Amino acid sequence: MAEHESLEFGKADFVLLDNVSLEEFMANLKLRFEKGRIYTYIGEVVVSVNPYRAMNIYGRDTIEQYKGRELYERPPHLFAIADAAYKAMKRRNKDTCIVISGESGAGKTEASKYIMQYIAAITNPSQRAEVERVKNMLLKSNCVLEAFGNAKTNRNDNSSRFGKYMDINFDFKGDPIGGHINNYLLEKSRVIFQQEGELQRCFKCIFQLMKGAPDAQLRSLHIQRDPTAYTYIKVGGQIKSSINDSADFKAVTDAMKVIGFTTEEIQTVYKILATILHLGNLKFGSDGDVTLIENSKLVSILGDLLSTKDENVEKALLYRTVATGRDVIDKQHTHQEASYGRDALAKAIYERLFCWIVGRINDIIEVKNYDVRVHGKNTVIGVLDIYGFEIFQNNSFEQFCINYCNEKLQQLFIQLVLKQEQEEYQREGIPWKHIDYFNNQIIVDLVEQQHKGIFAVLDEACMNVGKVTDEMFLQALNGKLVKHAHYTSRKLSPTDKNLEFDRDFLHSAVFYSVVGFIDKNKDTLFQDFKRLLYNSSNPVLKAMWPEGKLRITEVTKRPLTAATLFKNSMISLVENLASKEPYYVRCIKPNEVKSPLLFEHERCKHQVEYLGLLENVRVRRAGFANRQIYPRFLQRYKMISEFTWPNHDLPSDKEAVKRLLQSCGFEHDVAYGKTKVFIRTPRTIFSLEEQRAEMVKRIVLFLQKVWRGTLARMHYRRMRAALIIIRAYRRYKVKSYIRDVNRRFKNVRGMKDHGKHVKWPTPPKVLRKFEEALRNIYNRWWAWTLIKDLSPEQLVQIRAKVATLECLKGQRADLGLQRAWEGNYLVSKKDSPGTASSFTLISSDLQRKDKFMRVLFSCNVRKINRFNKAEDRALLITDRHLYKMDPVKQYKPMKSIPLYNVTGVSISPGKDQLVVFHTKDNRDLIVCLQGMVPAGDSRIGELVGTLLSHFKSEAIAFRSSPGGWSQYRS
Repeated sequence: MAEHESLEFGKADFVLLDNVSLEEFMANLKLRFEKGRIYTYIGEVVVSVNPYRAMNIYGRDTIEQYKGRELYERPPHLFAIADAAYKAMKRRNKDTCIVISGESGAGKTEASKYIMQYIAAITNPSQRAEVERVKNMLLKSNCVLEAFGNAKTNRNDNSSRFGKYMDINFDFKGDPIGGHINNYLLEKSRVIFQQEGELQRCFKCIFQLMKGAPDAQLRSLHIQRDPTAYTYIKVGGQIKSSINDSADFKAVTDAMKVIGFTTEEIQTVYKILATILHLGNLKFGSDGDVTLIENSKLVSILGDLLSTKDENVEKALLYRTVATGRDVIDKQHTHQEASYGRDALAKAIYERLFCWIVGRINDIIEVKNYDVRVHGKNTVIGVLDIYGFEIFQNNSFEQFCINYCNEKLQQLFIQLVLKQEQEEYQREGIPWKHIDYFNNQIIVDLVEQQHKGIFAVLDEACMNVGKVTDEMFLQALNGKLVKHAHYTSRKLSPTDKNLEFDRDFLHSAVFYSVVGFIDKNKDTLFQDFKRLLYNSSNPVLKAMWPEGKLRITEVTKRPLTAATLFKNSMISLVENLASKEPYYVRCIKPNEVKSPLLFEHERCKHQVEYLGLLENVRVRRAGFANRQIYPRFLQRYKMISEFTWPNHDLPSDKEAVKRLLQSCGFEHDVAYGKTKVFIRTPRTIFSLEEQRAEMVKRIVLFLQKVWRGTLARMHYRRMRAALIIIRAYRRYKVKSYIRDVNRRFKNVRGMKDHGKHVKWPTPPKVLRKFEEALRNIYNRWWAWTLIKDLSPEQLVQIRAKVATLECLKGQRADLGLQRAWEGNYLVSKKDSPGTASSFTLISSDLQRKDKFMRVLFSCNVRKINRFNKAEDRALLITDRHLYKMDPVKQYKPMKSIPLYNVTGVSISPGKDQLVVFHTKDNRDLIVCLQGMVPAGDSRIGELVGTLLSHFKSEAIAFRSSPGGWSQYRS
């Protein structure tokens, strides 16, 4: 049973229909087509409906889904039947074949290509070069045969006009090592004639040559690109087509080179195609009793293309050499005979060319140097792509042969299906019941029976001496088959107006016209043409016509007729297929307009009937609708029963299956074989599937619960392990860092710079703040080691410099940190060489008067008032007051400001020495320090640092305010 398709797409296997009737069969087929499901099973037969659109179901992903799987494990597909045939060949060492049948346009050629593609994809996993070469040639051979054997018809753009059976040989590993192709009944009449008003053309290769060949090659062949210039293809040349003939020409030429055709052989092929085109343009005229060629220039072109003399070509076209005893005479053709000979030559050349191409491909791809004792058994998969039933308005000899072929294959189909069923029942020990079905052996016998069959009557008519007409053949049929239930004509059924007198007969519900039967069966080609082509200087052309070497006077046996040759080839084909294990693909054409949406009920119904699909379902359903081997059945349904889930403890799988079916109440609808369980009705299958679907939901929920719990526990364990690792790693990094710091700074006390040059190790992220604190501790210790031996005066100066650096670093370039700070510069003889004593005297008086403890800073300044007037003054700052003095008047104090009234100091970021002292009464003092020695010294930093140090010692906080000027306020 096909899996993974719900009932909204219909039944995936026709065997599972509730009622086996034509109406239900058609309804299911239509539903699946409309839902985009083009494949359906009948047991192990695939029914394929042409979708008339590209479908994304043939890619590498799809191939992997079907590789090695059983038919019922995946939805219906061509790949499933191809894999089944391959497994039977590889596992059981049996020759198998895949028979693809259906009417023109049903998709047989595409189906055969997809089957070949699948086999190529699943073989040679070790990529052996020789096997890859063989696979490539087998695939390329399809391209070449399509070009020379396919044509556009009113039913199909790529219609096969011949039957093809390809054997693919495999070695003991299951890899392709070669192949062989048989072709059947090429429709060679298409070379010279296509019906007007129908969308059909001559063979594809001719249009590919005209559209795709280079100009130089066409000139050498004397060919134009316009198809309407040639009589044989004029009708088809007027049809607009979506086929890209130019691209196809290159693809076919490349494929022929890959297969192994030589350049000379390829050129000869195209010369023969050009010869056929030119033959069609030959016109014959009469001058009295003499037949002439009107356009004689074509004779020289034909002579050039056929590599023979012009006069020999002309003689073969106008005369026939006849041997009467020992005498040899040239009998001139009539106008009608010359035209017939020309057309017969064109058809024969093309048919011989096609057979030569097939033979040449076989020479290249056949298995060579294969020794069974060394390499193991050589097994085969055969692929048969052959024309289906053809029923036209005018059915002639070709349609009769094609339909006989299909009747023969239909007979084999039913027989083999019944045979397979019976053999399987016998193998499994299941009683076999006789099945009634329509046996079309009587139809086949009507055609091929000796002495009484239609082919025998036709051959007898062709062997009669004298002029034999198609009407005489029809009369002979009427005489011999007058009582046959499946034959009639207008003479035998006068009331049937569908039949014409002396023209039509009815065989198996199909009307045939006998017009042309005699000529097509004789398939006469004058010996003169064979000798002409054999005597060609072109070795390839010469090899195609070996019978041309016979002398004129040599007596030969009468050649077999076309009907006999075809009948013999069909008998041989059927015997070949019967010796293999067959698999079937039955192709159906849904409509005539190639629409992907239209399903024509009557057309499809007719195909279903003549393909015998309903009989196939009845045969399959007559006994047991479904059968599966015990392990596979258990694997699929074991969750239904508590006795088999999750594993059984019974003696065998057979016993487990019995217990399962008994627990479900189906024991009366099944039979137990040796290796398989047989289920009679589809309802049992559906019931099992429903129970399985319900249990699968529960199992999936349970598995999801267990799996989610497992994932959560795994996640928790991973997180816990990660946390332990992280903690251990952190401890390790911390210890490593502490040890590294201890090692580097162990002897820091003995170093000259007390470890200032030592590089700190990089701390782990967790110790970054700790490192900052450690650096601060070290820096404080390092600073302490520097200042511990300093005098109190030096300490005061150091504190002032530190205060300056903290406040003004980055705001002024020169802070005066590199020199010694004297503070009281007015007592220095450098700044005031003549007035230092006067300042000392005044400062002593002020100390007695204001009781200050020490002088913080003194310096000559230039004072700027609010009127922008500048005057020389002196500045004295003690620990109690700020004094403005007049140096001209012996440093007489001009103004005294208590330090607690000073609210702030402002300086600029430049190199100037300007200072603003802010007071509580807003009477700011603005001065500019001057008189420095040396002149470039800056005392701004010293002034600010001294004040900051003093106020810090007095526990007065200063802060930095924004702006271009730096302000320090108490």
